[in-house]
Amino acid sequence: MKKVINTTNAPAAIGPYSQAIEANGFLFISGQLPINPVDKSMPQGIKEQTEQVLKNIAAILEAAGYTLNDVVKSTVLLADINDFAAMNEVYSKFYQTDCPARAAYQVAALPLGAKVEIETIAYKS
Repeated sequence: MKKVINTTNAPAAIGPYSQAIEANGFLFISGQLPINPVDKSMPQGIKEQTEQVLKNIAAILEAAGYTLNDVVKSTVLLADINDFAAMNEVYSKFYQTDCPARAAYQVAALPLGAKVEIETIAYKS
């Protein structure tokens, strides 16, 4: 059975998808953009954008009863792979031990001109 997860503490979906879906102990979080859910602004720099994305992910995890420690897989989409080191610096502040599996890719473009988008899978038995 699946359950739709939605919180006002993360940006609303900008298309026909859910912020997250929980199914059989897994939480599948849609790719999160660096949008501040309060004022809808987007920071300019890659570090600030990465921090906002991870705050949005943490808010969705919390709304579903999960934590960052439950994350098992992240997929990072970057508009410019040269931003990898700066993104990684911020990412490492959120995941310090037992880090999730991860892939990072450069893509042609991201919605709303974002520099980073992160998709996340969490698991809780």
